Amino acid sequence: MPTAAELRDEFLLDPDVAFLNHGSFGACPRPVFERYQARQLELEREPVDFIARRLPTLLAEARAVLGEYLGAAADDLTFVQNATTGVNLAARSLRLRPGDEILATELEYGACDLAWEWLCARTGAHFVRAGVPLPVARDEDVVTALFARRTERTRAVFVSHVTSDTALRLPIEAIVARARVEGLVSIVDGAHGPGQLPLDLDALGADFYAGNCHKWLCAPKGAGFLHVRPEHQTGVDGAIVGWGYREPATFVSRTERQGTRDAAAYLAVPDAIAFQRDRGWDEVQARCRALALETREELCALLGTDPIAAPELLAQMASVRLPQGCDGAGLERRLWVEHRIEVPVMRPEKDLLRLSVAAYTRREDVERLLAVLPGALRASRGPRAPRSVESPA
Repeated sequence: MPTAAELRDEFLLDPDVAFLNHGSFGACPRPVFERYQARQLELEREPVDFIARRLPTLLAEARAVLGEYLGAAADDLTFVQNATTGVNLAARSLRLRPGDEILATELEYGACDLAWEWLCARTGAHFVRAGVPLPVARDEDVVTALFARRTERTRAVFVSHVTSDTALRLPIEAIVARARVEGLVSIVDGAHGPGQLPLDLDALGADFYAGNCHKWLCAPKGAGFLHVRPEHQTGVDGAIVGWGYREPATFVSRTERQGTRDAAAYLAVPDAIAFQRDRGWDEVQARCRALALETREELCALLGTDPIAAPELLAQMASVRLPQGCDGAGLERRLWVEHRIEVPVMRPEKDLLRLSVAAYTRREDVERLLAVLPGALRASRGPRAPRSVESPA
């Protein structure tokens, strides 16, 4: 297994930055990025041959590799730009009616919350968010809190595999199983799943699972997927109506043939999978999780705050509470501007510092944060700084 320092040399990250925010947009290693650029060059050398003749087969081959990695049939998968796009396609396939309810937790990603609110406002449905009190000690606490808000009007359950702000691994296996027993559609936002957690989508049985390849799988930006169980595929439309709707149209053709586009990021997904496989990624993930948990303990001790979840509910990210009265947005900005440390402060309240430990994260990156954090905190108790932009899925 390569060390974190050895893997850092394979990424294109600025060596002067302590990059502790892999969870926002990911990072692509040089060998994968080079394959991505090579595909773009192929496209520009002969656009007609690449798009009209070769691309359908290339995409099918890439989906087959991704399907094997995810434990899913290739024809149950479609490439999308990101998990938020996949969630939107899934949501709009439900054909909601006035009074229908979509059940979610209050821990979901803000962009997806907006998608559900937009759809519900136009259909007369209701977006119901169940509170999940922090700290969370057990999987059962999440399941109980979520289904306590279920009513006879509930149509679907929407949950994250790993939450963006709080970094909690939600018990999607139990949630999906209960939803199926109760006749509810299950939709999973898996933005942080692939590359961070083991996946077997067929065994999981979620009706819809939207994931990113450009985050923890380390593919180029703009590579995501939507997995849909066969019984729901006829109801899923693409973002636009185009050539993919010409009969005999399929789920894949409708969602994949979406006008002229650069598909190089999708085609590089097999290269990202191979990159991780060749470097013993299971052991890399275990090392990263150990460092994430160790750093969380140190941060909680330094900040004087309690953990928000049991260790079993975390993977390679961890969020810790900031002290009361701290200007979180100002702290984030100060860490970046003055110390070149990239680490986000999360939620509208800006009260959680979220750490990401990726394959290239070294102990010295963490120590750099721990060393400057007390002074940055003291300075951040002054006037509030402008809020930073939250990272899209």
